Amino acid sequence: MTTHRDVPSATSPGLAAHQAFLLLRTVFTVAPVLFGLDKFFGLLTDWEQYLAPQIDALIPGTAHQAMLAVGAVEILAGLLVAVLPRIGGYVVAAWLAGIIVNLLLIGGFYDIALRDFGLLVGALALARLAPAVSLRGRRARAS
Repeated sequence: MTTHRDVPSATSPGLAAHQAFLLLRTVFTVAPVLFGLDKFFGLLTDWEQYLAPQIDALIPGTAHQAMLAVGAVEILAGLLVAVLPRIGGYVVAAWLAGIIVNLLLIGGFYDIALRDFGLLVGALALARLAPAVSLRGRRARAS
């Protein structure tokens, strides 16, 4: 008697979806955590230049304090993607939508806003793949 395991072959769509999921989950875990940490250390750029004056006027505190809060949220969002990618993907997508609106309000950063739109689509793809990949993994372990 043989047992059948639902192990995707090297060319199966299931394996490709699983690999795409792993790539997206890795990127959307690592990037927000690293960018969030950099809000505290400022090694990559002066993050305050990316805060729209309209947004800065709405929130309490200084632009620097706002960037520290942004950094904390980004770190938490990245960790959420690592643990619950089906929810974290949507959270990161919403966060990126806010960043895009902020950049459009500033003006002059349209290239970065367009890049972030591409990232937003990737985060949505991660959220959509997560349940299917998770379900497939449970089925394979149950066999």
